[in-house]
Amino acid sequence: MELPVSEPAERRVYTITQITREIKLILETSFPTIWVEGEISNFKRHSSGHMYFVLKDENAQIPAVMWRNHNLRLFFTPQDGMKVLAQGNISVYEKRGYYQFEVIQMQPAGIGELQLAFEQLKQRLRAEGLFEEKHKKPIPPFPERIGIVTSPTGAAIRDLVSVINRRFPGVQLILRPVRVQGEGAAEEIAQAIREFNEYGEVDLLIVGRGGGSLEDLWPFNEEIVARAIFESEIPIISAVGHEIDFSISDFVADLRAPTPSAAAELAVRNREELADYIQNRMQKIFRLLRDRLTYYREKVQHLEASYALRRPSDVIKQYRQRVDELHHNLRVRYAHLLQSRQQVVEGLQKQLAALSPASILQRGYTLCFSEDGKLVKTAESIQPQDRIHVQFYRGRLQSRVEKIDPDQSFRPDRLLKSAGESAGENLPSSKDPAA
Repeated sequence: MELPVSEPAERRVYTITQITREIKLILETSFPTIWVEGEISNFKRHSSGHMYFVLKDENAQIPAVMWRNHNLRLFFTPQDGMKVLAQGNISVYEKRGYYQFEVIQMQPAGIGELQLAFEQLKQRLRAEGLFEEKHKKPIPPFPERIGIVTSPTGAAIRDLVSVINRRFPGVQLILRPVRVQGEGAAEEIAQAIREFNEYGEVDLLIVGRGGGSLEDLWPFNEEIVARAIFESEIPIISAVGHEIDFSISDFVADLRAPTPSAAAELAVRNREELADYIQNRMQKIFRLLRDRLTYYREKVQHLEASYALRRPSDVIKQYRQRVDELHHNLRVRYAHLLQSRQQVVEGLQKQLAALSPASILQRGYTLCFSEDGKLVKTAESIQPQDRIHVQFYRGRLQSRVEKIDPDQSFRPDRLLKSAGESAGENLPSSKDPAA
């Protein structure tokens, strides 16, 4: 006898995408933002800037990713084998079908890792030049206002106030309270430094805290604080921890103090010591002035005893005689110079007189002018019947041209002969009864 076969219950079939999304929803909503501790392995930095690695312990591992917008804030470089504390969320990567840990922030988990991160940041900032001496600003010798960036309840602020009030009570102190350890402390310290620079009414900043473990002092080793100190226009004294503690802030600051108390001593001078210094300087100046007055007094006494001051009239007479001699020499030289110049002038006057037209006319020469007043130099320049004017040394006549002989050139011998003949004509003849 055959038993009846029952119909199978209705089955629900999921696609791979559907089940993956169900798992993703369950995982991502079941786990809030959490902290995990683990060791980094298979670390890779993609060309996009994202970081991919595995977080593991001795029994398990989980893939992890830290997107570029988060890892830009890291103050250290993750490496394989480094133990870290990572904050983030569980997520599912649907394409591969596995879950992963998306890291939001990360920090070294142990002393060794912190020291490694410290050295890495120190080397990087040194390579950028943040520690170079040329960037250090001088500490003002007499600050009137000092800004302090530290915890309002720690021992550091008590030491600073006590030492500064004891050494120089007139200095005004302005406290900007911040957290000096724990999450967010570095951001508060950097913000306080920037606020003091915006305020601009302080001469000096002291940034620091009292002693503690490496983890406690870590905010002063973070890059954000180092950058704020480097960019500050106000000189900064770093006072972090004890004498054996060194922080990144110490290397970037304009001056490093081993303790907050030492920072107070470096910031202001001891008023009593300064008063003693001023008193000593005044005494030294007084002695110098007294010695200088003694020197000049002796010099004046020596001058008073000298011959020049004992016989001033003799000195005056000698200079007066010398003045007379110079005056006589000057008059003689001036007279000689005047006489020589006068002779030159007289010679020039004689030359001018000899060359003047009046002198030439006086020797028997004449000047002939045309009717329009132009000087006649050649016979060709006039015509018969033209009127001419003849200028003698004394007198002037007007005449009319009757004949022109342009071929007859001037010959002194003929002129003399003609003149002699004219003179003979005027002499009385021997036959003349009057002779």
